[in-house]
Amino acid sequence: MAATNTDTTGTQLTPLPAALRPGGEFDQYLSQLATHDQFSGTVLVARGGHPVLSRSFGYADKNKDLRNQADTIYCLASVTKLFTAIAVGQLVQLGELTLLDPIGQHLSGFTADVADKVTIHHLLTHTSGLGDFMRDPGYFEEAVTWTTPEQMMGGTLGHIRTESLAFAPGAGNQYSNSGYHLLGSIIQKVSGQSYYDYVREHVFRPAGMTDADFTTLPQWRSGSRYAHPYPTDQLGKRYDALDGDAYVYIGNPAGNALATAPDLVSFARALNDGTLLNAVYRDVFVTPKLPKPPLPAKPGLPPVTPFASYAPDNFLINGRWVAGHGGAAPGVSTSVDWYPGTEWTAVALSNYDMSPIPGVNQRLRQILTSQA
Repeated sequence: MAATNTDTTGTQLTPLPAALRPGGEFDQYLSQLATHDQFSGTVLVARGGHPVLSRSFGYADKNKDLRNQADTIYCLASVTKLFTAIAVGQLVQLGELTLLDPIGQHLSGFTADVADKVTIHHLLTHTSGLGDFMRDPGYFEEAVTWTTPEQMMGGTLGHIRTESLAFAPGAGNQYSNSGYHLLGSIIQKVSGQSYYDYVREHVFRPAGMTDADFTTLPQWRSGSRYAHPYPTDQLGKRYDALDGDAYVYIGNPAGNALATAPDLVSFARALNDGTLLNAVYRDVFVTPKLPKPPLPAKPGLPPVTPFASYAPDNFLINGRWVAGHGGAAPGVSTSVDWYPGTEWTAVALSNYDMSPIPGVNQRLRQILTSQA
């Protein structure tokens, strides 16, 4: 039997899977994707906070000939929702909010069916009936003119106030960027800080996420450590999305914070060790709340049963839990998973379109949930 070892806290660690060893099956899989220019980015698998496998491929900035590295800073897309949800959890833990607060208790300007019926619980679980502000008529045309965080928060809120509900709150499930922006707006109102400053001070800093931030578009374009997103056009040619209007001045509570892969390992550990939420509220926010439709079966892979929580998604695979969140934007595909009851964390950050990341996740989940 392979020997086990312990981390710095004395927790016993499972043996390192052969598939994750340098040159092993998973390493070869990533290299093959990169060789065919199907993957550009960083994959980091950590155990006990220590890297087990760290691989980076492709270019962060092709014009400047800058390659992706272990400390490259990537756009996170909807992984950002984890930070928003945990910030809400902190305010609930402090007694500043309750999960059943209607949004009209904190925000004005909504019709009665929204203000009085949609609760924090509905926003967190995507059961509010609200939709996606990015699909609202005229949103992007206005958003590309904004040049301050205040305009981003206030202007987006103004668009959401015009939305109607797709269903009665709690009567359905619809992924809602609008709902998460409202959560960020409530964080501002209740905390007295800007959403951005609150997350920097109460999530990024205590979690030890030294490179995480809501980076402005000018900083993203000019900084030497940032991965530029490279989506494909209709002819299949990759282009730099920062050269056009695909991205606006700054991210928001629903998406597009920027961070490194090690930052996300630090976040997962800080969430699970009680740094960001105490053990009771951590369990309230990260454990399953609602079942979700089953994922399509994949040949050679175990069935995946998904659930929603207040922060990550939860997946039951091989009789074990996986928790985490993913995200996608033009030329961006991201995910962070952790494995409750173990010391494993897996991060995949890409500055290419989404297609390879689900396969990367599926292989990692199969490997890590198969451990005895």
